[in-house]
Amino acid sequence: MRIPVIKGLIKRRLLINFRAEPACVQKLLPQPFTPKLHDGHAVVGVCLIRLEQIRPLGLPSLIGISSENAAHRIAVQWNDPAGARHEGVFIPRRDTGSFLNRVAGGRLFPGEHHPATFSVADVHGHIELSMRSLDGSVTLRVVGDDSDCWPATSCFRSLTEASEFFEKGSLGYSSTHDAHRLDGLLLRTEGWRLRALSVKEVASSFFSDPQKFPSGSILFDHALVMRDLNHEWHKAEDLYTLMPGAHSPSTAT
Repeated sequence: MRIPVIKGLIKRRLLINFRAEPACVQKLLPQPFTPKLHDGHAVVGVCLIRLEQIRPLGLPSLIGISSENAAHRIAVQWNDPAGARHEGVFIPRRDTGSFLNRVAGGRLFPGEHHPATFSVADVHGHIELSMRSLDGSVTLRVVGDDSDCWPATSCFRSLTEASEFFEKGSLGYSSTHDAHRLDGLLLRTEGWRLRALSVKEVASSFFSDPQKFPSGSILFDHALVMRDLNHEWHKAEDLYTLMPGAHSPSTAT
């Protein structure tokens, strides 16, 4: 099936970012990915995104749908078979509050999603967001305010430095029900504008899991917010690989 280009509005996008030990992160990555490092740290996090006016390219915005979504992300790099170097993000899990996203994800557009509930208050730059997956395996909460101040504790020296790092992560590969296939998705935005988010509270069950990240191997680093950007999602070529913990296929393909 030919998957259409999807167009819409990024009403709000939060990037909640942590710095982590590269060796711990590497264990979560399928081949051919390795962590993309900054100042010696692997960079992981979750993208919390409200999408509006979502519809196939060429259709009017009035028929578009809205949704709250979460994507756990790891900044990665890899070489293709020809030896060319690439970078982007690996997405081990996607969650959504939209029934349509769950049904159509991986079919009409890339990205398989788990069902989740979202509670969001976003007023005058103050955000309180909670998410819980219906299977109970993932919870997240963040409280913060749009800000012009950059945290001195971040491994990035400035908002500009962080912006350049994440702008290169527009190509994402997501886990699917097939242990040997990753869905490819490319995000294109009209412009690239973001601000710091001054975080007062952050909690993530995924990144606080000691089985993935033993004590001292991960720390909250910073958060970013983007608002009101027109965008398109484009299907990228899938990658065929072996997920961590999966069994190798018995027959070569």
